[in-house]
Amino acid sequence: MKTFKIVSIGHPVLRQKIKNVTPAQRKTKNFQKFLKDMVRWMRQARGVGLAANQVGVDKRALVMECAGNKRYPRVASVPLQTYLNARIVKYSKKLEKGWEGCLSIPGYRGIVPRSQSVTFEALTPDGKKIRKTVYGFEARIIQHEVDHLNGLFYVDQMPNLRSWTHLDEFNKHFKTKIKDRKK
Repeated sequence: MKTFKIVSIGHPVLRQKIKNVTPAQRKTKNFQKFLKDMVRWMRQARGVGLAANQVGVDKRALVMECAGNKRYPRVASVPLQTYLNARIVKYSKKLEKGWEGCLSIPGYRGIVPRSQSVTFEALTPDGKKIRKTVYGFEARIIQHEVDHLNGLFYVDQMPNLRSWTHLDEFNKHFKTKIKDRKK
């Protein structure tokens, strides 16, 4: 079983705009296996999303899923999805504030305003073009992961850092026992 390492804030690949996956790359067995590995790694890290550059790979790919995730105990489920070359084409004007964390910044949370709905375009792993509008927590996840692919973190979207909180303090305040990935 291939091991992985989620790279942390400060790694150069996390601050660059990530390259699109070409049709030739998408069709290789190695790349298709990499996408399956990303799902496994996301689940092992207890994440709800993972962008390829978070494991040091300069390919515009992301996976997302939220089904009984202990890091986000009070949100709606989101089915497993894998997308290539995702880009958001429309943001709703109505914003919703919510707590976010990041596998590349373990141990912290912050309140981030995000559009309540977004429309994005992407390719599925088999090359099918899709255009999809998503709402609520699913919209928050896709915005967070596309930000990663554009070289941004959730802290870049925070209007101020006053809510940025260490997870220990977050757990005390909200009487939760949320744990992030191992450092």
